[in-house]
Amino acid sequence: MTLVELLVVVAIVAALAALLLPAAQAAREASRRTACLNNLRHMGCALYGHLLAKRQFPVGCLEWKLGVGGSNRCLAWNAFILPWLEQQHVADRIDLRQPYDAVANRPAASTPLPVFICPTADRTGWTVGGYGRGDYGGVAGERILGPNSPMKGALIHETAFAPPQITDGLSKTILVAECAAGAWSDGQWINGRNLFDQAFAINAQVPEDEIRSRHPGGACGLVGDGAVQFLSEAIDLRVLAASCTRARGESERTPW
Repeated sequence: MTLVELLVVVAIVAALAALLLPAAQAAREASRRTACLNNLRHMGCALYGHLLAKRQFPVGCLEWKLGVGGSNRCLAWNAFILPWLEQQHVADRIDLRQPYDAVANRPAASTPLPVFICPTADRTGWTVGGYGRGDYGGVAGERILGPNSPMKGALIHETAFAPPQITDGLSKTILVAECAAGAWSDGQWINGRNLFDQAFAINAQVPEDEIRSRHPGGACGLVGDGAVQFLSEAIDLRVLAASCTRARGESERTPW
């Protein structure tokens, strides 16, 4: 083989690699997005397990508090569905009478649980501030159409809802969605502050607690009827606002 022939072969191999690399990256991302949707599917099954046992979905946050310390428990919805995620051994180590950040709860609270971690998230490590990482939050409402609707979702502070109270329709109400891009100081599965109300478009990257991900074009979400959906960045903001509330009677159609 002459030098010229060798250079031609090298150029052809480089061109083929340049063509194949984007396809390989797209295939990997498709696999990660499927894994993310499966995480949410498991959470949906667990929420319905709680519903069958308790006749209502879990409270979004039990005894909300700002920061750490104090007597408020600030326990997240995640902690109440662990038995239906095959995490009974972790649930047994949580003292629900004490705050999530109590010393007695630290061994369980620091346990990373893969079901609460998106494989595409740009966070590193399995913990945030020493507590098990959580890349999914409960949707507590919206501030897209105004400032007075932050607690109009289906997972909110202090109150648990049964399906008849979600009068907009389970299939039209988002329960849980990703918050898996950038820094999220409350992104811990046991921390009841892992709720958020949506104020901007998906993946807008403005605040730290919004529906956002590193999936191109949108983020993954769990709807009240147990279905998982890829929520497009192109969703009309009025439709997104309607999807984040449980009982406002909006007429906008959901895009899924």
